[in-house]
Amino acid sequence: MIPSIATVCVSGTLREKLEAIAAAGFTAVEIFENDLIAFPGSPTEVKAICADLGLSIVTCQPFRDFEGMPDNRRQRTFDRAERKFDLLQELGCDLLFVCSSTSPEALSGIDRLANDFTELGERAFRRGLRVGYEALAWGRHVFDYRDAWEVVRRVGRDNVGIVLDSFHILSRDLSPSTIGTIPRDKIAMVQMADAPRLQMDYLSWSRHWRCLPGQGDLDLSGFMQALVSTGYDGVLSLEIFNDRFRAGSARSVALDGHRSLIWLLDEASRQLGRPVPGTVPMPPPGPVEAVEFIEFAVSEAERPGFATLLRALGFARVGAHRSKDVDLWRQGDIRIVLNSEADGFAHSYQITHGTAVCALALRVPDAQAATQRARALLDTPYAGAVGPGELDIPGVRGLGGSLLYFLDQASALGGWAQVDFEATGEASTGAGLTGVDHVSQTMQYEEMLTWLLFYSSLFETVKTPTQAVLDPGGVVQSQVIESGLKGAGHEGLRLILNGSQSHRTLSARFVTDFFGSGVQHIAFQTADIAAMVKCLVANGVAMLPIPENYYDDLEARSDLSPQEIEAMKALNVLYDSDAAGSFRQAYTQTLDGGLFFEIVQRDGYTGYGAPNATIRLAAQARLARPITIPARSRDGNLSR
Repeated sequence: MIPSIATVCVSGTLREKLEAIAAAGFTAVEIFENDLIAFPGSPTEVKAICADLGLSIVTCQPFRDFEGMPDNRRQRTFDRAERKFDLLQELGCDLLFVCSSTSPEALSGIDRLANDFTELGERAFRRGLRVGYEALAWGRHVFDYRDAWEVVRRVGRDNVGIVLDSFHILSRDLSPSTIGTIPRDKIAMVQMADAPRLQMDYLSWSRHWRCLPGQGDLDLSGFMQALVSTGYDGVLSLEIFNDRFRAGSARSVALDGHRSLIWLLDEASRQLGRPVPGTVPMPPPGPVEAVEFIEFAVSEAERPGFATLLRALGFARVGAHRSKDVDLWRQGDIRIVLNSEADGFAHSYQITHGTAVCALALRVPDAQAATQRARALLDTPYAGAVGPGELDIPGVRGLGGSLLYFLDQASALGGWAQVDFEATGEASTGAGLTGVDHVSQTMQYEEMLTWLLFYSSLFETVKTPTQAVLDPGGVVQSQVIESGLKGAGHEGLRLILNGSQSHRTLSARFVTDFFGSGVQHIAFQTADIAAMVKCLVANGVAMLPIPENYYDDLEARSDLSPQEIEAMKALNVLYDSDAAGSFRQAYTQTLDGGLFFEIVQRDGYTGYGAPNATIRLAAQARLARPITIPARSRDGNLSR
């Protein structure tokens, strides 16, 4: 199939849109009518721009309110069609895209509609053009693709076909199975869009909430299986209306669009057990077995203070890099790398963001396969400086310019700690932390769908429904992504993506003060949170104070005894439970730069303490600097 995208998907002027689409690797494009109307030049100039960029124009769409018009208006619609034919020929494309009528004047009746399309097809044939008919989900009389197909079938002309759109079909919960009965040469083109499941009118849902394949909840798998069964190998084009995309970078959205179609065709090929035309060869997605290490960029001046914090948390400095100013710290299955190199990637990252997580290293079944898949999905590879005898750990660029490394236990990469680090001989029984539970990444609201697609296309993942969390400064949208294997040593990856449209929330303030998106908090597991928190407090770690009202409410809504609640209150521990078990969590106070740590005790529980998030945010907001007070820049000067 031929990947394509409509100009309505991305922001900017028409020229900017076309340049972004070409830069993302597309070779085909749909021109949206409004973009052409607003362009300060002729259609011939648009054709020339596309030719220079290596783009073929699929169609200029849509052509509205054509079929079923009363006799006194019918001729007028054909006059409009002839002018549209002129435009298409000037643009150098051959498909008239007709969406089902929404006009209150339109009349019903399959025979009436078929007669209209028969005449339209004859007129198009004389011009060497084709006609495609799409059923809009909110069409006046035709809103089911099966009715549109019946119209096309009755016309019986080779140059009149159906346009299939995944949103219009799946939003109405129509079975895509009938697609498999449509001859491939009667499918004029196919448009793809995903969307979250929402209860709202179809027009508003379509105009504001469509998203790229893999970012929503629609059954695109069933749609693709039915489509592939026809043998169709033509244009597969994205048509996305989304407020986030309109506010985002045209190049980023276009690249995400191409990535989503590559992923979609790969998914379809694997589910069908055979290659789908247009599929990019790549290894299948694998699970994330564990977070192998978390790397912090930290300046030489700040490293002693951060090392003191790690010791207070129970970590021991177990390794020193053989050739770089890098240390390895460990507790349980948690490994933290402190990188204070005076040049290179970590140094640049620290200059921009201060002490911060600059890389996550993920253990996967096959690191090279993960790297190959990332490249096929248009992710940006990373190659750092490698000294003599050191391992070359593969990786790609991640959130906010950070890195995502891939390691496995089946190759030499499994011995990274022994190869790259000399043991210090320092040992520690630790304070009771056992593993990485989850990592929370905070980003611009407009970026959330980008990183959802990034992770879900690269790995085997599951995602939970997006949640709106109340912050004293506004609403934070939160999306959980999980990947992993069950069993000892396989903690997998749990990521929480957070973003907010309000500039007053702590999430938004983190992005501003951090100078970009990044890791805002890391949650560590423990088997005994009470003992763990007591140890941290004894070591001088400042914990986040929780208001007493929380515990009064907890007593009213839980089955915990007063003694248990009193013990949690004394330690500022929060509580939640679900059908699988119970959950206890506590937070450190926020460090300079916005980072904080969470300690969790899971006893069968599968969630993330969502009911407590509002309490935690309110507690953090009380301790945060007033929003009117400027933060300090990286050079120590005051900035906002």
